[in-house]
Amino acid sequence: MAKLNLPRGMHDYPPEEKLRRDTLIRLLIERFEAYGFPPLETPIVERWEVLSAKYSGGTEILKETFQLTDQGGRALGLRYDLTVPLARFIGSHPTIKRPFKRYQIGPVFRDGPIRKGRTRQFIQCDVDIVGSSSMLADAECLNLTLDIFERLGFQVMVKLNNRKILYEIIRHFERSEEIDEAALPVSDDEIILTLDKLEKVGQAGVIKELVDKGLERPHAEGLLGILEQLAGESNAEVLTEIMQCFAAPSEGARELEALLQSVHSEERVRIVPSLARGLSYYTGTIFEVYSLDPPFDSALAGGGRYDRLIGDLLDTKQPYPAVGISFGLEPIMELLKASEKESGQPRTVTELYVIPIGTVKESLALTHQLRSSGIKTDLDLIGRGVSDNLRYANTYQIPYALLIGPDELARGQVKLRDMRTGSEELLELPEVIARLRGGLPPDEPPHPAS
Repeated sequence: MAKLNLPRGMHDYPPEEKLRRDTLIRLLIERFEAYGFPPLETPIVERWEVLSAKYSGGTEILKETFQLTDQGGRALGLRYDLTVPLARFIGSHPTIKRPFKRYQIGPVFRDGPIRKGRTRQFIQCDVDIVGSSSMLADAECLNLTLDIFERLGFQVMVKLNNRKILYEIIRHFERSEEIDEAALPVSDDEIILTLDKLEKVGQAGVIKELVDKGLERPHAEGLLGILEQLAGESNAEVLTEIMQCFAAPSEGARELEALLQSVHSEERVRIVPSLARGLSYYTGTIFEVYSLDPPFDSALAGGGRYDRLIGDLLDTKQPYPAVGISFGLEPIMELLKASEKESGQPRTVTELYVIPIGTVKESLALTHQLRSSGIKTDLDLIGRGVSDNLRYANTYQIPYALLIGPDELARGQVKLRDMRTGSEELLELPEVIARLRGGLPPDEPPHPAS
């Protein structure tokens, strides 16, 4: 017999868990659409040449990409994010009107390390704006993000940076040390991705990794020294330090300054000059969202500006400025569980459970009427007794049960039981429908049950 356990990093979600996840997804969709983002859907399988293109996710992400081959021998892969498929979609629809806004919610796959809040198949919930180079587009994404977490009841901090600042740091270091750019044994992107680990592994860990990659220790320490100079108590102080550090005006700092002027809650945003994010296609603004209360290690959302990705994939000189953010469903769900903000979630979609008492034919007809009226209705399908049926309804936290016996039917009534209080009352079917729709006060039953 085949083993029934799942591959590592994969999960089943029973109905009660799926309902919780769907509740969160509905909130996200409602806020996405409130900001004018319509939905888009793309396949989970992409051509390998698209996923592995030079300007897609970079070499690090390709190590975690699931590779496939179809029966025709064509190289394929499971998407590792929703941004590269968006770029491919834009490229295959060149006449689409821009700016183009969209949201997409769907599974992505990464064969990477497994930890709390990180699995190998996970749901990303993305919003992106293609066709605007204005920092207003970046602010739109940040304001939406802050809106969503405020509605979830989380106190969050957005870590913010600009990739241009990181490149400016490297150029400044090369000039100050009189090092030729071509002489460095490590690429800019490798340096940047290592600097990104500063808050996780500390200075010693970053220096060790840079040295392991071939950088001389004094050079690694010099780069860290520049980052130390850019510290400040406020965003304004950090921007001032950046402006004063470089000989030429900092384009990255100017963009951050413009962005912060359009963000609704700047106190929730902190500039972190070492922040880089792990994907190499980012070109400007980058941001990650972390929970402060309750505290949580994993990022809840992250994104940034990727102005070259689409054009480079299409091998065209036409500009495709773009910015977006991705919300991680798995870490947000973990945080909801840890903070108990999902207490009271239902275990079923059913609102009313019909219990026939020798009245199967009549109960089927009434169930049809209830469902046609928009009441989510289930029906005993195996002929249990009343007590067993009530226990079943209670197990699944169905709020109401409808007992349909021949005596009640003879009077044109049914018995509605509130499973939360145990109270029962005799009602006509239209009254049952009104009650479940909230139109009939439960404290004024027209026909008390005898």
